[in-house]
Amino acid sequence: MDGQEQHRRTGHQRKHPVRKTILIILGVLILGVLAYGIWFFVSAKSAIDSTYKSAGETKTAKKVIADQKPLNVLLLGTDTGAFGRDYKGRTDTMIIATINPAKKQTTLTSIPRDTMAEAIGTDSFDFERLNAAYEKGGSKMALKSISTLLNVPLEYYVTINMGGLTKIVTAVGGVDVDVPFTFTYEGIKFTKGKMHLNGKQALAYSRMRYDDPRGDYGRQDRQRQVITSAIQAAASTRTLTNFQSVLQSVSSNMVTNLSFDDMVSIFKDYRGYAENMSSDHLQGVSAMWGEAMIQIAPTSELQRVSDKLREENGLAKETISNQETRQNELNIKNNNFDFKSTNDRQQYIVYSSKSDTTPWDGSDN
Repeated sequence: MDGQEQHRRTGHQRKHPVRKTILIILGVLILGVLAYGIWFFVSAKSAIDSTYKSAGETKTAKKVIADQKPLNVLLLGTDTGAFGRDYKGRTDTMIIATINPAKKQTTLTSIPRDTMAEAIGTDSFDFERLNAAYEKGGSKMALKSISTLLNVPLEYYVTINMGGLTKIVTAVGGVDVDVPFTFTYEGIKFTKGKMHLNGKQALAYSRMRYDDPRGDYGRQDRQRQVITSAIQAAASTRTLTNFQSVLQSVSSNMVTNLSFDDMVSIFKDYRGYAENMSSDHLQGVSAMWGEAMIQIAPTSELQRVSDKLREENGLAKETISNQETRQNELNIKNNNFDFKSTNDRQQYIVYSSKSDTTPWDGSDN
């Protein structure tokens, strides 16, 4: 063996251990990444699973998405500091989020908290402000009551503790809103025009009502702004750190009948539609029910919103007919109620479910 060949073999033998070391390091790194990925997936699933509470849905949202069908999710906001896991309280926020894959868009439709409607699922006839449905029968009753009111299928819900909105907005890096007028609420000043809000500011911005010239309708607009921006920010989030923060906030501040697999499907297949979002609301008429201030949705407005939602869901339009339309008709006929009047002190009478002339006394008559 000559010296040159000996040198080549010696050099080769020196390099071989270095290559092995590099391969071992790469292998450890790959295993580490895989282990972290598995841990992250499991922890994410655990966080979402802890929020799950069925509402008697007939199919999974994942199946709806797989069939490329429109998806309705009822967003319910409770103005409480913590759930206490008793699922009670009234819903100050009720928004139907409709994701339409054919149009590649998402529509948010707000329902005023004081809208009068029949509570569906009670033992006897019950007609009162819609935000009480959740308090009496949880998300399941809220779903059924709003579904019946607007004649649109609703099976999925997300109930969010509005106090937890602070954490969620913080987790996605804040939200961008267009402040309609300058105001101060809870010591925070909001200036007309574009603003970027942190979690605490977003919660205050969403809650102010009495200083808004449009009252609860103005608040609904601001809530939709915050929710729209938060959804868009969450849909574009790429980092695991932010995603983990969102999950941690969600697990302690949300209840839903969307499973982890459902949410993965929504994020994977429908999240792009968050970039194209529109807003609407059910416009009511202010009135009195005894000493209580309420909102009455005219039959024509119920029909408009129903038609729009059914169209978004690929359903044929139907003439709406329910307790609300019946009560409206009876109030016009028996009570001379004027839906075009600007008098917000008009008395609205709720009639018995068994009589067109006898006022409801709170019992089943």
